Amino acid sequence: MESRITGEQQLKPATRLRKLLSQPGICIQAPGVYDGLCARLAIEQGFEVMYMGGSMTTAARLGKADLAFASLNDFAQNGQMIANIDPRIPLIADADVGFGSPPNIARMVQTYDSCGIAGFHIEDQMSNKRCGHLKGKAVVDIETWKTRIRACVIGRDAIYGGSDIVIIARTDALAVEGYQAALDRLIAARECGADMGFLEAIETEEQIKNAVKVLAPMPLMVNLVSNGKTPWFSPEQLGEWGVKLAIYPGAAGKSVLHTIRRAYKFLMETGQDDAQAQGLDPKGFFNVMGLQREMEIDRLAGGVSFANGA
Repeated sequence: MESRITGEQQLKPATRLRKLLSQPGICIQAPGVYDGLCARLAIEQGFEVMYMGGSMTTAARLGKADLAFASLNDFAQNGQMIANIDPRIPLIADADVGFGSPPNIARMVQTYDSCGIAGFHIEDQMSNKRCGHLKGKAVVDIETWKTRIRACVIGRDAIYGGSDIVIIARTDALAVEGYQAALDRLIAARECGADMGFLEAIETEEQIKNAVKVLAPMPLMVNLVSNGKTPWFSPEQLGEWGVKLAIYPGAAGKSVLHTIRRAYKFLMETGQDDAQAQGLDPKGFFNVMGLQREMEIDRLAGGVSFANGA
């Protein structure tokens, strides 16, 4: 039987991510996703890359603030589910500070790779880390930072069959040691084998443009947290400046928070389900979750589970 799988479909997620990031003058948008529903809707809207952040993963899975509560298992299990809904859409995942010593960091890289995660960022905060847009952050010394990046590279190199999972070095040093120190840390990470730089809470257009120039050929990503430390720039602007990736961690989470709060308030006050007015019946919801594809698989296999529809 002739294969229907194209060469493009055979690309590993990390390889696809690298290909997307290599496009000149284009900044890829990666919306924040933290569960299957978010991922399905991001894919539905045509995003080419998704991002699983620590803040929303911690909130969704544990109901906690982003204060290093989530474990490697929390991140890996969530990432594996999201990454495999449609492996053609690469997933970048937060890896906090690596979940331990260099051997633990190497294990994290191998775990993420086995889950189908295309790339991850690891940061230089102390182990009692917090969201990059909160006050009171502290960073490790630069030598410890280098060991984290080296451990990522060692972990990737040890993966059987090879791996090109993308290692993104994130520094939170801007708020602690200043802009030049943050750049120095990303340069050190580049020299240790990191693939991309991430200067958290970067503050100005000038800082972004300079970082792109100084870090080249290592690309830069920018974190656009709504109402955060970084001003809001369009993907067109960022692409012109040489930024290769923009992540939007709270794009779904904050909107969902407001939507659910309003819906529950309406239910409490009126006894009615606000969603009824939106006109989406159960089948319509399941269609978003891939029901039609599952029915097609059953039909092609000769099954009769959906002979009378759904």
